[in-house]
Amino acid sequence: MLGPESDGRRPTEGERGPGYPGEPMDKYQVLYQLNPGALGVNLVVEEMETKVKRVIKQVECIDDHHASQALEELMPLLKLRHAHISVYRELFITWNGEQISSLYLCLVMEFNKLSFHEVIEDKRKAKEITDSEWMQNVLGQVLDALEYLHHLDIIHRNLKPSNIILVSSDHCKLQDLSSNVLMTNKAKWNIRVEEDPFHKSWMAPEALNFSFSQKSDIWSLGCIILDMTSCSFMDSTEAMYLRKSLRQSPGSLKTVLKTMEEKQIPDAETFGNLLPGMLQIDPSDRITIKDVVHITFVSGSFKSSCISLTLYRQMVPASITDMLLEGNVASILEVMQNFSGWPEVQFRAMKRLLKMPADELGLQWSPELVEVVVTTMQLHDRVLDIQLCACSLLLHLLGQALVHHPEAKAPCNQAITSAVLSALRSYPEEESLLVLVYSLLAITTTQESESVSEELQNAGLLEHILEHLNSSLENRDVCVSGLGLLWALLLDGIIVNKAPLEKVPDLISQVLATYPADGEMAEASCGVFWLLSLLGCIKKRQFEQVVALLLQSIRLCQNRVLLVNNAYRGLASLVKVSELAAFKVVVQEEGGSGLSLVKETYQLHKDDPEVVENVGILLVHLASYEEILPELVSSSMKALVQEIKERFTSSLVSDSSAFSKPGLPPGGSPQPGCTTSGGLEQMIAWN
Repeated sequence: MLGPESDGRRPTEGERGPGYPGEPMDKYQVLYQLNPGALGVNLVVEEMETKVKRVIKQVECIDDHHASQALEELMPLLKLRHAHISVYRELFITWNGEQISSLYLCLVMEFNKLSFHEVIEDKRKAKEITDSEWMQNVLGQVLDALEYLHHLDIIHRNLKPSNIILVSSDHCKLQDLSSNVLMTNKAKWNIRVEEDPFHKSWMAPEALNFSFSQKSDIWSLGCIILDMTSCSFMDSTEAMYLRKSLRQSPGSLKTVLKTMEEKQIPDAETFGNLLPGMLQIDPSDRITIKDVVHITFVSGSFKSSCISLTLYRQMVPASITDMLLEGNVASILEVMQNFSGWPEVQFRAMKRLLKMPADELGLQWSPELVEVVVTTMQLHDRVLDIQLCACSLLLHLLGQALVHHPEAKAPCNQAITSAVLSALRSYPEEESLLVLVYSLLAITTTQESESVSEELQNAGLLEHILEHLNSSLENRDVCVSGLGLLWALLLDGIIVNKAPLEKVPDLISQVLATYPADGEMAEASCGVFWLLSLLGCIKKRQFEQVVALLLQSIRLCQNRVLLVNNAYRGLASLVKVSELAAFKVVVQEEGGSGLSLVKETYQLHKDDPEVVENVGILLVHLASYEEILPELVSSSMKALVQEIKERFTSSLVSDSSAFSKPGLPPGGSPQPGCTTSGGLEQMIAWN
């Protein structure tokens, strides 16, 4: 991504190649430069194609490694989705046009003329009190956005009035989230503190010593609230010195809070309860974002129009909700659309739909119903109960549709995939949600094209499944649904990265050891083993282990046809490439040999052509090894093979081409994938 290593010269055009990192800047025309920020230069630019204005923050990096680290840390921020967070539009690295040895990380942001900084300064000049209703509303939005970040273990690190932009008069967004790599470079930091002491006055005491946490954001937000509440009686310089003094002497806050009461600043009592907890010098003594919400919007009388901040919302009485939801599906959908901002209404509506009889709910997959449910998930992505209920409803609808219309394909899969992946990112450790999401994605993935599987793999789903198979062994449902989704992802054979799959056989071994008598678990495991063997993702050292597990699974549940088919397919695939795997099948062990199991399976499923065919293919590959032939004959497999050939004359099992492969190489021992001349015909004729 970074192009050639920096050697003190600017790369030539021939060295750049099509992905040279300096090219993205060519898309923008620089209009003018804003005041330098804490981390670098801010440029107002215009997209050449769309004419849309943006802000590009250019942060000078020490070298390629420094730039790469910062870029890697910031990339996940591109995936954030929140109404009150301005997400980076693009991140890229470019060379300075004049200083050929300088690299700049460019962060492309939304452009807005107004921020909290301009609002506060305008109030200061006019000595006006900040409007109480407006402040409560935007504070609710800031708290909701910050709580969302902290819930995802993301720290803003650079919270100040100029980084809270106003999209409209009553709609604000946090922007300019920073990274630990950029904020903790001491050489750059000392220069910035000396050049720009004013902007550092919002930073927590520990942040100046390169220690950042969620509590650092709390301090910065406390300083912003203090600025907004005191702007009518303190000028900029006084406010700056106050913020700095609080790092050493919190007692100065008492004086300001007393002045606020004397000047009858609105909500002075609430802020008097709030700010001392936010502006504690020791971060461990500071309150959390949830405490801030409780003091202002739960215990206090604050109100906000922020739809995601559900802790203080006036509830629609349950009796009224139940009355509204008494109708049919169409009327319930109308209620959900009319009360889209009320999570409790959405939750009760979906619960009502889940309880509806199949004939009332509709036997077919309803695009309109799915669209409403997915929209609800997106609007209330912070409410776990809604995510759980919505996934349950989608799974119920899809399962019901497939039962009555097995050949039908569910529409809106892309929307569903996006919504459930978002839920998974918000609640990665919520096991009840994992089970629903895994099950839902397993069905939709098998119905869609291979591009869906690739998308899910690129989103890190393979790694996510393997992590939870390892960490959630005690949760049976997580293991079963995880294996089911893993099978669905492997089914199309397009694997973005095979490296994580090397861990799967050992993980499945642990799962099967934990649930030794669970037929459903064994069935899911056999399906995964089969596909892994086809993809070449089972290592030689794992062959014997996997063969043993497949035989064990067949013994456990010979009545499960899907398990039997997948297990024999997996065995055949491994035996085809490994004589060691072949010996593992025929060797006599405590549970009996694999050959006696083959005979049992055949007798149980002798009228099922698919099972017989898979058994026959395994025998074909076993018979390819000359050393195995005596075991096959001594186990009375000749009669079984002869019966198969007579009963299934059109089957692959009786097709002579399936049993006739190239002969032995010099030395007489078959190589992986080779079979002896005549295949089973030779076994039948062997004495």
